[in-house]
Amino acid sequence: MRSEAERARIAAESLVPGAKVADVARRHGATRWQVYDWCRKLRSGDLAVPAEALREPAFAALVVEQPNPTPLPDHVSRSETRPSRVEPVVDGVVLRVRSDIDADHLTRVIRAIRAALR
Repeated sequence: MRSEAERARIAAESLVPGAKVADVARRHGATRWQVYDWCRKLRSGDLAVPAEALREPAFAALVVEQPNPTPLPDHVSRSETRPSRVEPVVDGVVLRVRSDIDADHLTRVIRAIRAALR
């Protein structure tokens, strides 16, 4: 029987961009359905990767979408508009924050979300 840390590590390995679940499962002597189940549990917070099991720091994926530019009236300049926003997704929770948010503050917010979801 595999430990929780091992299942979480295998699930995390299958989530790396370009990884194929079937290949990861085969490499670890598991079925792809087991890996899919572990991934589901990892995403829901029922399975956690211990910090010491991570070879590299874990970061949330960044998705950049180009907004549809809205023409401004002639009397309004871009400098008069409000700062743009970013919407990082952390464990399924969408954060809507100003693009000029302090990095330390954003880090504290992300940690608080992750702690609350456990």
